[in-house]
Amino acid sequence: MSVDPVLQSHYDSFWSALDDVRFDEWKTQLPEILNEALDPEGNGNLERWIKALKEIQTFLPAGEKDLIDLNASAITIEYAKSLQDIEKNNLINALKALHPWRKGPFKIDQIEIDTEWHSDWKWDRVRPHLNSLQGRRVLDIGCGSGYHLWRMAGESPELAVGIDPSLLFYSQFLALKHFIGEQVPAYFLPLTLEQLPVSQKGGAFDTVFSMGVLYHRRSPIDHILDLKAQLLPGGQLVLETLVVPESFGQLLMPEDRYAQMRNVWFLPSVSELEIWLARCGFKNIRCVDLNQTSIEEQRSTEWMEWNSLESFLDPDDHNKTIEGYPAPLRAVMLCDKPK
Repeated sequence: MSVDPVLQSHYDSFWSALDDVRFDEWKTQLPEILNEALDPEGNGNLERWIKALKEIQTFLPAGEKDLIDLNASAITIEYAKSLQDIEKNNLINALKALHPWRKGPFKIDQIEIDTEWHSDWKWDRVRPHLNSLQGRRVLDIGCGSGYHLWRMAGESPELAVGIDPSLLFYSQFLALKHFIGEQVPAYFLPLTLEQLPVSQKGGAFDTVFSMGVLYHRRSPIDHILDLKAQLLPGGQLVLETLVVPESFGQLLMPEDRYAQMRNVWFLPSVSELEIWLARCGFKNIRCVDLNQTSIEEQRSTEWMEWNSLESFLDPDDHNKTIEGYPAPLRAVMLCDKPK
């Protein structure tokens, strides 16, 4: 197979960033796994996304006099000399060729990418409760286009790695990576958690995030154990997932769809989720945030023109999904892997 250089070049500096014996399995096993994941025969849209990326890469990356802000609500790149109107329009067209943009927002010069999700709202709920990420190794499972990964990178970690099997999200990440540049140690692997090698020395990351993934897994306990395997002893797990109110009961398994999603399997209550985490061997388990998703946080925009949350809720009662289940309620759970 022949992987397009526009996809492969992202890893030029990645292997040297894995300078630790705990990453030995990654360095030996990942190159072949990545080549298979980036096979152009695997996705019929990839050629179109690569064409858009090549157009985006004709624009200059940020220079020394430009602004890069990874700690703003919208990941921001501002040029000291703004784009001309024709340049701006060409860049908008290239970026919109990567539709739909679900996680964000982003701002490139005067172009505001207003994504489906206000992912900054979730980060604002999560960030105050985290251990410091400075100088740490961070893994983000199900990272989408990389919005939260860039926010993590803004905390000055030693290494930030995002995992998501979507090549569209990978293309969106590379679009932002082009402007932000190589000086930020953030990398995207278009893989699933199950494809990641496991260190024989007991994990390699100080903090592992799984936000918006658990309810998509047919085996949530295996997912939690796989997250644990990537953590160093004493490391912190950040698990954000859909739950049901305690008044609903212990667990919801939808008969067919949940908020029109077929790939939703198990929604536990917080107290049930605490039991799962404890059975998996985690300590210091606590729920630090509980939030019902609003139609202001998740909605259709010109950058994600398909149906969004409002279409999936009971039109007469937004506390219920269209199927009659409790509306999306998201819990942020923190816990520690024992030393």
